[in-house]
Amino acid sequence: MDFTPLTATPRHQIPTQYQEIAEKVYQQIRITEEEALLLYACTDLGFLGELAHWVRIQKHGLNTYFNRNFHIEPTNICIYTCAFCAFARRPDEEGGWEFSLSDIEEQVRKYDGQPITEVHIVGGVHPKRGVDYYGEMIQRIKAIRPEIHVKAFTAVELKVMFARSRMSITEGLLALKDYGLDSLPGGGAEIFHPDIRSQICDTKASTNNWLEIHEAAHQLGIPSNCTMLYGHIEKHEHRVDHLRQLRELQDRTKGFNTFIPLKFRDDNNNLSYVGEVNKIEDLKNYAVSRIYLDNISHIKAYWPMIGRDTAQLSLSFGVDDIDGTIDDSTRIYSMAGAEEQNPSLSTYELVQLVKDAGFKPIERDTLYRVVTDYSQVEINRITDLPVYN
Repeated sequence: MDFTPLTATPRHQIPTQYQEIAEKVYQQIRITEEEALLLYACTDLGFLGELAHWVRIQKHGLNTYFNRNFHIEPTNICIYTCAFCAFARRPDEEGGWEFSLSDIEEQVRKYDGQPITEVHIVGGVHPKRGVDYYGEMIQRIKAIRPEIHVKAFTAVELKVMFARSRMSITEGLLALKDYGLDSLPGGGAEIFHPDIRSQICDTKASTNNWLEIHEAAHQLGIPSNCTMLYGHIEKHEHRVDHLRQLRELQDRTKGFNTFIPLKFRDDNNNLSYVGEVNKIEDLKNYAVSRIYLDNISHIKAYWPMIGRDTAQLSLSFGVDDIDGTIDDSTRIYSMAGAEEQNPSLSTYELVQLVKDAGFKPIERDTLYRVVTDYSQVEINRITDLPVYN
């Protein structure tokens, strides 16, 4: 589709330094860390939005992706006590849970007859469970739903899981792949810069651990997502450092499917005193991420965390994916005060949200293969789709 760069529009009077960045972006020349910092400092949200939107249009047109998914959180028992976390509990602490494998099977069977394409599995870092336990969990899920894509276990979980099973990273990943693991989520990245990581999650998997596990997964043909936890004690330079390391790894492996900025929520954790950044900062962060991460195809707005209204706005700031139906199956972010306390959207509602924003709703699978293109379907004709909420 036609899209006129803002640099050709006289009404946009922007400083020379930003004009130069815009010209680089329109020529598809990679911007530098210094230029990314300048974009974070920019006070013209409209300029950032147009620039990020141009990049999005070049990559995906108006296509906006979602999938039909649900989450399993096997336990919130965790050996770590990260400052930002409201989810984890120590063994025997009130509010903790540990689902048995039979419990997991029961959760999966709730979706019998429904066209779910993905199950997302993450949880606390349990002190006693290893590769074979979680491998059997995958096997039992696949026995019920052989076709489902299992996206499971953060690098933080995997590091401890492999150590407990006395396996190297490669051995552990290969074992889980044999059990049926299809891809990795991007959680546990938080902020890579040591000055910040040492303050918010000092004891858990290091930056090098996270990057090494994802690189090994990519080399074994296991794709993954990547994330960044923003809006707490970090500064813009720490975000850019984080994005740089993701971009460098993607240059080497091409294994990341999507980047998901995760907003810090300030309920029930040790960083509550920090407060939360506003929606303007949310949109700016999406825009800069889209512009800088030129080699990662998709940018996702995780709607249960930021709310459906902000997710809808983000589609004009570089975002092309809004995650999935969820079906109120996650507590990780709701326990921290996320916008959506009972996150669940039907396919009808997701399609309507995307269309109302002027974009084309595309149901995808985990690897971004098109399942159904709803851009030509009238909203009032979407009556035969399962409603999860």
